[in-house]
Amino acid sequence: MSHRSANLLHPDQHGYYGDFGGAFVPEMLYPNVRELQENYLKITATKKFRSAFEKLLKDYVGRPTPLFYAENLSRQYHTNIYLKREDLCHTGAHKINNTIGQVLLAEALGKTRIIAETGAGQHGVATATVCALKGLECVVYMGEKDIERQAPNVARMKMLGAKVVPARSGSKTLKDATNEAIRDWINHAADTYYIIGSVVGPHPYPDMVARFQSVISREIQKQLKKITGNELPSYVIACVGGGSNAAGAFYHFIEEKKVKLVAVEAAGLGIKSGMSAATTQLGTTGILHGSKSLLMQTADGQVTEPHSISAGLDYPGIGPLHANLYTSKRAEFLSATDGEALAAAFNLSKKEGIIPALESAHALAVLNNKKFRKSDVVVICLSGRGDKDLATYMDNL
Repeated sequence: MSHRSANLLHPDQHGYYGDFGGAFVPEMLYPNVRELQENYLKITATKKFRSAFEKLLKDYVGRPTPLFYAENLSRQYHTNIYLKREDLCHTGAHKINNTIGQVLLAEALGKTRIIAETGAGQHGVATATVCALKGLECVVYMGEKDIERQAPNVARMKMLGAKVVPARSGSKTLKDATNEAIRDWINHAADTYYIIGSVVGPHPYPDMVARFQSVISREIQKQLKKITGNELPSYVIACVGGGSNAAGAFYHFIEEKKVKLVAVEAAGLGIKSGMSAATTQLGTTGILHGSKSLLMQTADGQVTEPHSISAGLDYPGIGPLHANLYTSKRAEFLSATDGEALAAAFNLSKKEGIIPALESAHALAVLNNKKFRKSDVVVICLSGRGDKDLATYMDNL
């Protein structure tokens, strides 16, 4: 069955972006998902919600985040490079934009217990942060492997009062943490709200997360207009795992055909190495975590294990919004290997005095593969800061 939403930006009433999306959930969760579908647009459109959301973004998160002209990087690549500094958000990444929106929604729906999944730990920290702020019980599921490689974020979650539960199945990464979170939700459907951290999951999550993150592209428009006199950049570049920071950075430009959108996936040890997370290059259509999208799977539909040096991109699927941007060719999907991401991170650190998250470093890595004109305005979403990845960086110094 083919679905066609009116545009690339929003899904149709069944939650489909083109052929991707929908809500494929166990029967026990159907009432929860239906409740969200019926109420999220109504609640988020109210004056009460908007003012609470915008006040917290301003006074708590520290928005708007700067749009920084990276002079040394611009000189190196003979173009004009601006960094959207999501790394300067409270908690160190863009993830908090979405957790604030969803915790306000959970409150409006009368939920008292919050669960989340996390890979790099940034979404877990952002969820634990807003739960502390609102006095809500918080349980975060995290792959055992990610708990080891993202120790600083695990410590932060615990300090914020969250319970961190290790996922010990499969590859012990983000996919497995998501499976555990869904299992918990089935068992505690009445009082629990599941804050999904990316533009993945059953409808309405992909649309909801994209809307909460769209503050990124809205600010880019305003800031560029002020700096250059034109609110449209030539390029917007962002890394993509599930795809929340890319959805936010692309959002207000998706229907502006002049703006080239570049999504960068994690090639791991190389696309053909068997150790990769480049979903659009390796994936086929299937169902993962409640929606129909592109995912890495075997011929008989078993999900294959992804690999990336960055825990936040170590995911075998991609959100349905991005799957549609890829198949419709509205966005260009590139990939960067572990080594290329590391090199880009060290380059930014030494050139601009900014240590990026390993996820964001993938977006920076494509500067070596694209030819830009001198007059181009290139905006890169610097989705997070690199404190959490220092151990990996030190190992590769």
